[in-house]
Amino acid sequence: MNGQVFQVLGPIMLTLLLMTVPVVQSGKVLVFPVDGSHWVNMNILIEALHAKGHNVTVIRMADSWYIKEFSPHYTSINLKSDGGFGEEFLDMFVSRLMVILRKGSTWARLKVEIEMWESSLKMIKTESEMIVNMFEDQQLMQSFKDAKYDLILTDPAMFGGVILGHYLKLPIVYNVRWTLYDEGHFAIAPSPLSYVPFPMLELSDHMSFFQRVKNVVMYIITEAQGAFLFGPYYNALCERFIGPGTSYFPLIQSADLWLHRVDFIFEFPRPTMPNIVYMGGFQCKPSKPLPQDLEDFVQSSGEHGVIIMSLGTLIGQLPDDVAEAIAEAFAELPQKIIWRYKGKRPSALGNNTLMMDWMPQNDLLGHPKTRAFVAHGGTNGIQEAIYHGVPIIGFGLIFDQPDNLSKMRVKGVANNVDFATVDKDSFLKTVKEVLYEPSYRENMQRLSKLHKDVPVKPLDNAIFWIEFVMRHKGAAHLRTDSYKMPWYSYHSVDVILFLLSAVSLIILTIYAVIKYFCCRICMRKTKNKSK
Repeated sequence: MNGQVFQVLGPIMLTLLLMTVPVVQSGKVLVFPVDGSHWVNMNILIEALHAKGHNVTVIRMADSWYIKEFSPHYTSINLKSDGGFGEEFLDMFVSRLMVILRKGSTWARLKVEIEMWESSLKMIKTESEMIVNMFEDQQLMQSFKDAKYDLILTDPAMFGGVILGHYLKLPIVYNVRWTLYDEGHFAIAPSPLSYVPFPMLELSDHMSFFQRVKNVVMYIITEAQGAFLFGPYYNALCERFIGPGTSYFPLIQSADLWLHRVDFIFEFPRPTMPNIVYMGGFQCKPSKPLPQDLEDFVQSSGEHGVIIMSLGTLIGQLPDDVAEAIAEAFAELPQKIIWRYKGKRPSALGNNTLMMDWMPQNDLLGHPKTRAFVAHGGTNGIQEAIYHGVPIIGFGLIFDQPDNLSKMRVKGVANNVDFATVDKDSFLKTVKEVLYEPSYRENMQRLSKLHKDVPVKPLDNAIFWIEFVMRHKGAAHLRTDSYKMPWYSYHSVDVILFLLSAVSLIILTIYAVIKYFCCRICMRKTKNKSK
């Protein structure tokens, strides 16, 4: 009887349920990505959009190295110019920084900062030339207009997608961690420097007085560098292609939706905005079985387990002395080691270490025998380690890597190596502490549980909001117009000056009245005495 009722009511209930789910017809999404590790996570969004039936077009530069021209998930449009984010340039840049960092002096640290700003400036000049060439290609720009895209999905770490989206008057969705020279929150969300640490400073949300001084000073310096070094290039592009009186920073701030690649398992608590959607760990997924030869190697570790090491997309090799020190330290451990490395094979490499050009990182992190992860500190790798609950030996070198690892150290899930002074003994000591001090794994397991305890998976949430913007032709109701306000209005400087002026006027008036009456009384007394 119950089966018959279900057969009758089941299709009706399913139909009613489907009617309550918002439906998006196949949309047309234009993607303007950033190469390297940024592309790795952008491609995950593209594959998910394609799986939902959306039409995706990807713009790739002449020097693209991760972004392939042909894919079953998207159609590509090839620009004729370099974008400034090519493999050769970044390899040379990273190699030079590692040489400087190994010197370990204060001057070396300062030189690293100078090198990073100089290299960033070169990238911006190259990107600016690419943007000019793209906009001057009238046939290309007309094809963009004729395609009638529903939105543009871009990474604001570079400016090309931002300015193109405004030129085409499309709703703009960011896949964001960084804007042109800042962490994404600092562009649109209130960021009190008393407890919100400025990126790259390796500070926590509990700062001493002098740490807060450092936080404020470095914020001012970085903002000034951005305004005076980068601003003129991008502002000139805005004036030329968007219209007089426009500048790059309000254009960046005016995006409809910010899909942020972190969450508050990763970040410290801080103010946010309605159009920021957190999708930290959206690239993470359960592990798959390893290839048989790799599984055999992992199983041969017995009760000791394995350690995996990978330094990301940008760091294929290390200085020879560092690689030798790491190999020698690994050889003394009872664990088996899987090391993704493209450099010269170290002579000290032990029989317990397997060196690979590429490894299935996610699947290894999810393996029950994995005990620790030696990582460079990129956002993607840290999120995967959190997802699988694997503690980290931090090997941060450049960009946001040391700062990311600092956050993990504060949360008690990582211990970091000083690249400038690392040798066999210091590396071995750090590895053993993470391996044999239970708190590292316990804390990371706790973060993993918190990360997974959500009503909607991060990737599903991101796709929902992209489709939301398609359905409603934007998300203006979530976006504050504070970016249109001048700085003195935003910070209420004009209001404070007005109130101070009003209070001053009232005090002066009261003073003048009192003085007047006092003078009158004194004059009367003087007259009375003279009589």
